[in-house]
Amino acid sequence: MSSIFKFGGASIKTAKAILNLKEIVNLHKESLTVVVVSAIDKTTNKLEEIWKSYQNNDMDSALNKTNKCIDFHYKIINNLLLNKKKDFVTQFDSLSNELKFFISDNKKDNELSYSKIVSYGELWSTVIISHYLNSQGIKNKWVDARELIQTEAAHVESKINWSSTNKLIQKKLSKNQHFIISQGFIGANNRGETTTLGREGSDFSAAIYAHCLNVQNVTIWKDVDGLLNADPKWFKNTQIIENISYKEAIELSYLGASVIHPNTIKPLQNKKIKLYIKSFLKPLNKGSLINENGISDGKIPSTIYHPNQILISIATKDYSYVFEKHISEIFAIFSKCGFKVHLMQNSALNFSVCGSSSSSLRYLIHLLQKKYTVKYNKKVDLLSLRHFKELSLPDFLKNKEIILQQRSRNTVRYVLKN
Repeated sequence: MSSIFKFGGASIKTAKAILNLKEIVNLHKESLTVVVVSAIDKTTNKLEEIWKSYQNNDMDSALNKTNKCIDFHYKIINNLLLNKKKDFVTQFDSLSNELKFFISDNKKDNELSYSKIVSYGELWSTVIISHYLNSQGIKNKWVDARELIQTEAAHVESKINWSSTNKLIQKKLSKNQHFIISQGFIGANNRGETTTLGREGSDFSAAIYAHCLNVQNVTIWKDVDGLLNADPKWFKNTQIIENISYKEAIELSYLGASVIHPNTIKPLQNKKIKLYIKSFLKPLNKGSLINENGISDGKIPSTIYHPNQILISIATKDYSYVFEKHISEIFAIFSKCGFKVHLMQNSALNFSVCGSSSSSLRYLIHLLQKKYTVKYNKKVDLLSLRHFKELSLPDFLKNKEIILQQRSRNTVRYVLKN
């Protein structure tokens, strides 16, 4: 049986956590094809702060933050005794110096520099994991994902060039003697420039490898017991959904279920590859399974909560109907500003959307107001209830004003004013 494992940042945040990863991998090493690893816990956030200092021409701050980030990794490295391995130190320090040189060189290109800088989180973590496992007799090969996953030209949230990626993965990985350690989240375009697949994109990376290598299953190792029907950070008495279909998983992902990256399911469904979601804290537990079996879909209701969203209502200035042409123009602006739409609703004169933006809200509103009348609410909450027999708001949301409500056969969604 061929498998791909994906470990997130929380599963490798300390030397002790990496020891746990080693035990899990050791149990399954005979079936493993690829192990995809994210950046160590919170590293991507730290690298984003470095990028912001870089963008603001504050090179001293950017380099100071970079050195702190490297020192953080070295604390883990020292605990794993990898600082005594010359080949490891050479590779790790080479990556670190490469990042510092890039920052010092100071050639601005917003999206290219963002993807270049944040990619080092995954490069660092996978070098650590690969060398540590090899030092423990668990043989593997480290491979740079930028040599395998080819994307379109865009540097941020870039689309996969499936034809090129499939050829590269088949050519470089199909005859390996040992399993591969590679990075999630990153790739490269045909100019060799580093690209990223979107935050939390490491799950998607695992699905890409699985699709191209025709493996039998993928396991995503999380800090929760499986696919839960609600986020335990907000809701008590959550339940594990033991088995759902690809279709239901796509629906939950679209609604914003944080445990599944939106792009992960489709490449697996196309080749009927099973997806397991299991706890790295309780690796022998059953966890959750996503496959073709839909017999249990809808048996357990799900609650998906997104606080701090933006509700925007857009109307034409001459009171004409909002037609497809207008919506096309509006979505072009959303794309330019990195606005992710989680809910939309339209009437004859208004088009309303609820979502979140990766760039300035002020700039987004400015662009929309050039042609449209725009009203908006900041910091609204989006709540989605799926497969509920009796629809009611959770207690801690009951006193909030409902601004917008949308209902279908299986799902009701509320936009709530804080």
